[in-house]
Amino acid sequence: MNEQLELFDVTIIGGGPAGLYSAFYSGMREMKTKLIEAQEELGGRMLIYPEKIIWDVGGVTPTRCENLIKQLVEQGKTFDPTIVLGQQIVSLDRQEDGTFILTANNGEKHHTRAIVMACGYGIRKMAKLEIEGAERYEVSNLYYTVQDIETFRGKHVLISGGGDSAVDWANELEPLAASVTVVHRRDAFGGLERNVTRMKESSVRVLTPYALQALSSSDGAQIDKVTIQHVETEEQHQLNVDAVIVNHGMRSDFGPIRDWGLDMGEWKANVTHKMETNIPGIFGAGDFVGFEGKVGLIAGTFTDAVLALNSVKIYLDPEATPYGYVSSHNDRFKEKNKQLEELQKV
Repeated sequence: MNEQLELFDVTIIGGGPAGLYSAFYSGMREMKTKLIEAQEELGGRMLIYPEKIIWDVGGVTPTRCENLIKQLVEQGKTFDPTIVLGQQIVSLDRQEDGTFILTANNGEKHHTRAIVMACGYGIRKMAKLEIEGAERYEVSNLYYTVQDIETFRGKHVLISGGGDSAVDWANELEPLAASVTVVHRRDAFGGLERNVTRMKESSVRVLTPYALQALSSSDGAQIDKVTIQHVETEEQHQLNVDAVIVNHGMRSDFGPIRDWGLDMGEWKANVTHKMETNIPGIFGAGDFVGFEGKVGLIAGTFTDAVLALNSVKIYLDPEATPYGYVSSHNDRFKEKNKQLEELQKV
């Protein structure tokens, strides 16, 4: 069967920022590349927050998440990698010649010489609100993500949560909502310090340590009141609301990946400073990996990808140069530069 399968130099599992930049850099290093994404579109975790403003990518001025995804996808396709969508890889089999056969949940098989794991925290789902009957309001005014901030213009919005996204949403909505209230069960917030300070210095009402306790509706269709409870004293208060946004993090599941023999902790796979896992031929990048000095930003993800693909190149060809030439000296960009120059003349 293996002879019937097209053999790739490297297969990247995951189509988020780590996977997309890995595909780009793999092309720079002239490797035959395939990228497999479990969802039906590229972007990974970033797809959950299309309206979020991204500030911390070097050389990129503040931009909406959906714009950054578009740019990453375009960049990732620079060298025409093979892209497979809607397939979750469920099994891994090493062949006698050292190559790998990856099998997807639909039975399709993929043959590769090396693998880069860029699948983040595995299959991720929003942590739902654990209040009986909450699901009935998901079709009206209970939200787990912000797709369009205009939805909340002029409304009294309550946000439950204290991570990066909750803080970012509060800051984004504060100028256009009638009011924004953030309820968090701890006094400390998990967002970037600057963003937390901005939130607290604005008109956003911050209530801690409180937890969302109950949802109420006068018409049975939309939430118009919520009950919050003090975590320590159990004192309760009712608040009038027009919309409720819940950001209680994500539930993640690595699924069959945990059975592959990788050295993994609860949330990360352990890798060397060269992004090598404990299995020869398998490397990692992005949120999937953990190592000393790991930078938990999108900017750090790009560095992970570069290190991983440089290691793949050496794994496949020990005589290869240890790193790729910068784009200004890389022959792969000469023709593309000419095309760009011609477009600029038009």
